[in-house]
Amino acid sequence: MVSATLSYLIYNTMTIISPTKAHRVFFNYRGEQLRHSFVSHLIDAFERHGINFIVDKYEQRGKDLKNLFVRLEDSSIALAIFSSRYPESSWCMDELVKLKELADKNKIQVIPIFYKVRARDVSSQTGKFGDNFWNLAKASSGDQIKKWKEALECISGKMGLSLKNKSSEADFIKEIVKEVVRVIEAPEPEEEDNHVEKKKSQGRKRKACSCPSRNSCAHYDSGVMTDQQRVWGAASMVPTAVVVVDTAKA
Repeated sequence: MVSATLSYLIYNTMTIISPTKAHRVFFNYRGEQLRHSFVSHLIDAFERHGINFIVDKYEQRGKDLKNLFVRLEDSSIALAIFSSRYPESSWCMDELVKLKELADKNKIQVIPIFYKVRARDVSSQTGKFGDNFWNLAKASSGDQIKKWKEALECISGKMGLSLKNKSSEADFIKEIVKEVVRVIEAPEPEEEDNHVEKKKSQGRKRKACSCPSRNSCAHYDSGVMTDQQRVWGAASMVPTAVVVVDTAKA
């Protein structure tokens, strides 16, 4: 668990940014497992680095998912934080299906964060992650299960960041913040030098879940990431400040 001291170190070892425009980031994660630990420190790091955010920590039971999806559709980036207990929640899974739909239309960039789970377990629904998924599936319809599986395979197949069990959470949080900042600071499309550069930029845009799931994740073992390990497609996003829409799943 990240301590208050580590949160302080995160703050003091990174450059504070001052974004000038709104750029919504949606948090998709298992609230009961991560709300008071990893995610709370991630949010704290966002705040400490001048990244504006809106936090809706607890969803209202029985509330129509359509109301939540409106906020999701207003976001341009989403962090899908996969953890062992993530697939216990149909709420998390339904959100992920919506994220896939938006990603397929290039309306949102989804950055998968693998918190102490393997990308292949998420993609194939194996291991402890898979056990929890299939327990949820027992009380779900066939069509619903199919959509969930497709979303898991799609989103886990995107380049993301992975934290192993014995790695530093504080350093991992710093890397997540760096990726978000990198998206914010990406050049506006109209600022490209010429039409050739625009075409190159368009060619780097996200594809609709056609990338393979294997070897797509940059496993985080130390405090260093190479350029090749960075989240794929981030440079194609329009830069603005970040507003975090945090819908913690209980």
